[in-house]
Amino acid sequence: MDAVLRLGYDAAGQLACALAAVTPNGDGKLVRALRARRGIRKRYAAWGASRRERSRPLLWMHAPSVGEGLQARPVLQLARGERADLQLAYTFFSPSAAAFARTLEVDFADYLPFDTDGEARAALDALAPTALVFSKLDVWPRLARAAAERRVALGLVSATLAEGSSRRGAMATRLLRDAYARLDAVGAIDAGDAERLVGLGVHRDRITVTGDTRYDQVWARVRGVNRDVGVVAALTSARPTLVAGSTWPTDERPLLAAWLDVRRAVPDARLIIAPHEPTAAHLEPIERWAVEQRLRAARLAADDAAAADVVVVDRVGVLGDLYALGDVAYVGGGFHAAGLHSVLEPAAFGAPVMFGPRFMNSRDAGLLMAAGGGVSVTGDAALAAALGSWLSDATARAQAGAAARALVERGLGAAERSWRLVERLLDAGVAR
Repeated sequence: MDAVLRLGYDAAGQLACALAAVTPNGDGKLVRALRARRGIRKRYAAWGASRRERSRPLLWMHAPSVGEGLQARPVLQLARGERADLQLAYTFFSPSAAAFARTLEVDFADYLPFDTDGEARAALDALAPTALVFSKLDVWPRLARAAAERRVALGLVSATLAEGSSRRGAMATRLLRDAYARLDAVGAIDAGDAERLVGLGVHRDRITVTGDTRYDQVWARVRGVNRDVGVVAALTSARPTLVAGSTWPTDERPLLAAWLDVRRAVPDARLIIAPHEPTAAHLEPIERWAVEQRLRAARLAADDAAAADVVVVDRVGVLGDLYALGDVAYVGGGFHAAGLHSVLEPAAFGAPVMFGPRFMNSRDAGLLMAAGGGVSVTGDAALAAALGSWLSDATARAQAGAAARALVERGLGAAERSWRLVERLLDAGVAR
């Protein structure tokens, strides 16, 4: 990192720490992210003093948000199952991952401190990790440098770097190159990602292709769904069903317009829609639209939900199960600037998957299209045509669904390969 960037980066870190100390209470994501860092050194230090067993090796995994956490979880599960001697620490950056972190079987979980020299040293003092492994892409320069100076083994798993990633720009590369060069081992999702990571600073001889652990994670969840209980049992129906998940208003405008055409061709078709943010402001317009179109609408928990034409999902945490009900799936975000959400869950259930045009940063969507298990649509006419075809043609639907499911099956085994990479890092860290 050159001197000018270093000064700017360090100033930003110090400012974030200062803001954390004075930020008032509030519900905004930024406010919660800042407020969560209050007293963070004390929390780390307290755990380190009372519960860190220094005779045992410790694996520290960091995943910034829920998506990366889902990639880390299979590795942590294998670590817990195979190495009783290990202590496990898990950190995250975004407030959206706090609830997810509480579901993990780890010894320590908390927010990652802001990336300053002082915060990094304090965290390393408390956790005393043997290996520090990042999930997907985020490698923090100050933390990586401080860990390397202490001879902590550094790794990255399910590593991916999209063609259009901003990290490939000149300034980002100057800022991050030293951090990526410090990594001792990297498990890339595929050969293309490996090559791009070399351009970001990773040493070529430290990269292997291990795959994406999300495939194992999704497959395990699909196999664990019990169709005889809960929301899946309550909504099971012989009606042709579209499950639309993680939608935004930008998805819903073409989707709902297309659905009217679909209903004319397939009159008994049913829509289950799970908005990404199930707030009243997001749910109520969908319900009003259904009433205006003389469609029976019901919230997920309503007594008459099974008979509804439009089931509006008003809570989080159930979408992964609801995809089991879909003859066809629509995944949101492809008409939204934030980008496409995960297409793997419906694919693993064997449902053909539809999504909007902004999918270029989704490797899985591209693979799904190439395999014949998914399609990108640009508006309501294309949506209606694809939906109508799949919902009315059982053979075409079955072929596309089988292709989607086969894609997920081909990706299995990444968790085991990633864990073996991490285990080698732990052994190297112990030997240092």
